[in-house]
Order: sequence, then C-alpha cells, then structure tokens
Amino acid sequence: MKEYLAKIKKFTSTRTFMLVVSFLGLFLVSVGISVLVFTFILGRGKSGATPSTGADGKSKINLNLPKVESCPINGQMFTKAEKDIWETRRPIATIIENHVDSRPPSGLSRADVVYEAVAEGGITRFLTVFYCDTSAEDVRIGPIRSVRVYYIDWAQEYGLPLFVHSGGANNICSSCPRGIKPKGDVATEVDAFKKLVVLNWRYAQGNSMDAGTNIGFPIVWRDYERIPGAATEHTFMGSSDKLFEEGTKRGFGYNDAKGKPWVNSFTSWKFVDGKTSESPTAREISFSFWDNKPDYDVKWVYDSAKNVYLRFNGGKEYVDMDTKTQLAASNVIIQFTKERGPVDKEGHMIYTTTGTGKALVFQNGSVLEGTWSKETQASRTKYFDSKGKEISLVKGKIWLEIVPAG
Repeated sequence: MKEYLAKIKKFTSTRTFMLVVSFLGLFLVSVGISVLVFTFILGRGKSGATPSTGADGKSKINLNLPKVESCPINGQMFTKAEKDIWETRRPIATIIENHVDSRPPSGLSRADVVYEAVAEGGITRFLTVFYCDTSAEDVRIGPIRSVRVYYIDWAQEYGLPLFVHSGGANNICSSCPRGIKPKGDVATEVDAFKKLVVLNWRYAQGNSMDAGTNIGFPIVWRDYERIPGAATEHTFMGSSDKLFEEGTKRGFGYNDAKGKPWVNSFTSWKFVDGKTSESPTAREISFSFWDNKPDYDVKWVYDSAKNVYLRFNGGKEYVDMDTKTQLAASNVIIQFTKERGPVDKEGHMIYTTTGTGKALVFQNGSVLEGTWSKETQASRTKYFDSKGKEISLVKGKIWLEIVPAG
C-alpha cells in the first residue's frame, strides 16, 4: 500500500497529471470523482473562513527606515529591509476582477504594476504584479478570476512569475462527448489553458497557480463575508505571503533552476524621479473601453500635492477595501491596441499584444504622445516618444490601460 501511495504522489506532481486535470478534470466531476478532490483543495466551503495567518495589516519591518532601494519593477523606493525580503522571491502576477458586483477589490493598492483590459462583454479585469510593495506585510489579494490569453503575454514579461488565476478560457465540457466543447464554441487562439500548457506553466507544481485545481486553502480561499451576498465567482481571495511561500516550495523562488536570480533576465523600464507640477497640462484622463458600459468608464484626476493620478471607475472613487485608500498611480499609460472579435460562439475577444501602436503616457501632470512596441509575446513592452526615444517612467505605481484602438 505504501508503495502504491508513493507512486500516486509521484504521478500527481508531474506535468502529465496537470495535463489530465486540464483536459479531463471537469469530465470527472460528472461521475463524482472530483468531489473529494475539490473538497480537499477548497477546504472551507461556504463558511467564509479565512486563514488565521492571512493578511492582518501588521508590518513585519520598520518602514520608517530610509528608503534607499529601488524596485526593479517600477522604480519605487523602499527600505533595505524590504529589498532583503523581495530578493528571496519572484513576482506574483494575479488576475483580479473588476466586475461591479465584486468592488471594491482587496490589495490592488499594493500592486507595483497593473494592466487593465476587457475580459468579456466590455467588463474589464486586471493583471496585477505584486513584488516590492508586499515585502513589509502579508496582503489579501482578490477577488481572483479567470485568465485570458493576452494577460499571459503581459505576464511573460516578468519571466516565470507566480501566475495566479481561477480557471480560464478553455474547451473543457463535462457534458460533451470526450469532455470537449463543440467546434466553434471556443476558438483555439483564445484557449488560455492550452497556452499555459504550451508554455510549460500549467502542471501540478507549476508556476501557474489555478485556484481550484493545483492550489487551495490556506493559500487561497473563498471569502463569502467580504461582500455579503456576492456571487460565488466573486469570492476567491489569496494571501501574498503564502503565495510567495508556495512558489518557493515549487522551485520558483528568487533564483531559477540554474541558481541565477530571475531579475538577471528581466528587462526593466527606465525610471526618473517625479516632479510635481503646479500648472499641470493634463489634469484629467477620461475614457471608455466599450460604449454603453458606464460602470467601466475610467477617469484619473491629477493630485498635484502628491504628484499622482487618482482613479475613478464608473463615476465613483476607486478604493482598496482593505486599506480604505483611493487607487493612485505615478504613471498612467494608455496603450491603444487592436481589438478583434468575437472570435467564437462564447464571445471571446482578442487584443493584440505584439507589434506597435499609439500610446499616451501621463506623468507629472502632463502627457507624452508616443508609441508602444513589443517584439514577441515574452519580450518587454516599451514606450517611445515622438522622436523614438524610450520614455522614462516616474518612480512609483504604474497603470497600463489597454484601450481598443478605433
């Protein structure tokens, strides 16, 4: 019996096992086999219980020490103690939703970089990069939602990040022949699960951490009390510290498999100190992703006292539930991107991530007109001014708004 259990344990840690889970997992639900698996993974069910070691807001280090260390992701300055912590980790890239029923989000104010793009039907979703600003304390992150293929392309810019999501666009169907949806329901080009498998991210101990498949309580959990009455899909939360710890256990710590720091192969943007403008020329940024979706219209208003832009969504201040602070950014980049679709019966869209396009970079109360460029799906997106010179970003939070060109 011990030998048999050892073989099972060995198999469930392989890439082959995750392939089986990816393509047959939901089929197994139909015959009742997955019930025990998912009960174990999700742990707390509808009790709404959260881990006792979850985000508690208690700082682990003295934040009054001099801020002398620059974050490689956004240039923001931190203490030496915080750097010592982030240099034991690699970034978390998490899909966080923005559905009006899921607001306000938790932890978004602590993200170093945020990408916002339409996920479905004009409803936006965020790819949030957590690294430096989660060093001082554990941060509750969420609600975690499903992934689309274009978010994966931006996540690849951070090497092999801890990619956290809850499901994704796929062709799995528990009631369909062979467990696969009919042709045309989900286009191959939008199959996020397939893309993650091809990248070798999606397997039992992979860097793709799928809440509900290969990661569970107390790393992620269902919190039914955060927004009472919210639908189940708006309840998956995560702990930044526990996600970092799990990543390290899986071999995705600060160093790669060859013992080299992940940052050695990371292409950083250029950064400069901010300069507050008393006479800003770009006081307000307003735009829509889709027409007739006012809940997702965005406005950023310049705060000259802090030299940041403050976020409004759907006409309301956009705040972090846990910090009670309005979301702010030192840089707001509007990246105009080709939108295509729907490409299948489920209405999936495609947003171009590679090539070039127009961009507007807002910082210091002014705007720079330029272009964006991304050579491959894994390469860094860079921003250039009208003369072709790479734009330096102000040290601090960076928001990238992926807006359909048209």
